[in-house]
Amino acid sequence: MAITYILECSDGRYYVGSTIHLNQRLKEHNSRKCRFTKLRLPVELIYKEEFKTYSEARKREYEIKRKKSRLYIEKLIKSK
Repeated sequence: MAITYILECSDGRYYVGSTIHLNQRLKEHNSRKCRFTKLRLPVELIYKEEFKTYSEARKREYEIKRKKSRLYIEKLIKSK
């Protein structure tokens, strides 16, 4: 199972990513191993979508990122 996820950083920004191992990836984000989030700790998982394959999860990640819209992300979060 693959997951597309959204994190909320301590500065209010959102991070969109995808992974197969969500718990491990969250630990990496919170232990300063990820460039974008290491200066914005702590991060909180606020949204996730599950997919059968990693390629589907990546496709969804890029779809969300292409919107380049905070409002779009906030609508996703509220819809869960």
